[in-house]
Amino acid sequence: MYTLSVRRHIMIAHSLPRADFGPAQNLHGATYVVDAEFMTDRLNACNVVIDIGLADELLKDVLEPLNYQNLDALPEFEGQLTTTEFLAHYIHIRLSEALTRSGVFAGRLRIVLHESHQAKASYEGVVQ
Repeated sequence: MYTLSVRRHIMIAHSLPRADFGPAQNLHGATYVVDAEFMTDRLNACNVVIDIGLADELLKDVLEPLNYQNLDALPEFEGQLTTTEFLAHYIHIRLSEALTRSGVFAGRLRIVLHESHQAKASYEGVVQ
């Protein structure tokens, strides 16, 4: 299995309004390091998993609407608990859509959100 990864970061604010989340119930900020890992059994005609510059640009485009935003105020997240796991899945969906539209990659995609040097969450699935 071949793998290529690109990394970016986003800064967000949000709250997790349930007693389960302790002090994170209140509005707080987070800086996520976001890794997009592209995996495939075969290299493409250029002998790459995906062009690094293109992968980076697509990830940047997906993350831009979230960067420096209060997720509680975005309509697409109304009524959602925007946990790290939830956001990993959300980013996976958006990046998968962009990859499918462009037709430049078919394989597995893993999105990893590093919440800190001690904690991370991810979501992995197939891109058609």
